[in-house]
Amino acid sequence: MIGTLTSLAILACAYAAGADAAYQQSIEQWRKAYEARLTSDTGWLTVSGLFWLHEGENRFGSDPLNDIVLPAESFPAVAGSFEYHAGKTTVHVNPGVPLLLKGKPADGAQLKPDNDDDILTIGGLTLIVHASGDRYGIRVRDKNSKVRKEFTGLHWYPIDETYRFTARYVTYDSPKAAEVPNILGDMEKVSFKGYVVFSLHGQEYRLDAETTEKGNLFIVFRDLTSGKETYPAARFLDADPPKDGIAILDFNHARNPPCAYNPYTTCPLPPPGNRLRVEIPAGEKMYKPH
Repeated sequence: MIGTLTSLAILACAYAAGADAAYQQSIEQWRKAYEARLTSDTGWLTVSGLFWLHEGENRFGSDPLNDIVLPAESFPAVAGSFEYHAGKTTVHVNPGVPLLLKGKPADGAQLKPDNDDDILTIGGLTLIVHASGDRYGIRVRDKNSKVRKEFTGLHWYPIDETYRFTARYVTYDSPKAAEVPNILGDMEKVSFKGYVVFSLHGQEYRLDAETTEKGNLFIVFRDLTSGKETYPAARFLDADPPKDGIAILDFNHARNPPCAYNPYTTCPLPPPGNRLRVEIPAGEKMYKPH
């Protein structure tokens, strides 16, 4: 009988060790995949400029007196202009400038903000209209950007499964509309379909969550590690779609917003209720370039 109990205990320990190793491996794989996306040809490190549009004509090209100054190796001195009026942006391209939209000449195209179908390309550069609150600008991406070349890699807390929570997900009677500032001070409209509740150190905490088109949860939060060990403004956390009122929150997946690495990006700040008076030392640490 004692021998049987000992064998069962050994098997239980072996199973627990195997489960722990599998969990560690899954987090490590996720972190590697996340860094690969960040450093890819389309990752946030390629953003190399953000130029705000003013009413009327906004000239672009390599001449430093343009409204939008672009690399000389890709653009002539004056390549064209973006005409911005009443929230609408139209691109005008000078003859001979190979600025394309979906593989065709872009001259005269009206561009919607943050629309993947309205990306302008020339050589290794892409340009897209970007909205930040009520402001519109031209976001430039360059595969050879200085930020990408000088990136030194991500830094993480050790993986700790105690920061993986089975949380309650509570839907609001109707979506909760809110305005939250981004890192530039522009106000962004958001909608929260519900919130999650989890317990840490015997205390309950609550976080409003946005819902993606696929039903996943997206949470912007801050905690007492912010500004000391983690990025001061906020961190992001994604979660799979809730099931039967339950959501799994794994802060080992907590990641920095793009603004942590790139000064040309705009990122939301957490709503007041998502600023937690507790330390959550899990996930990504503050980025410190060498």
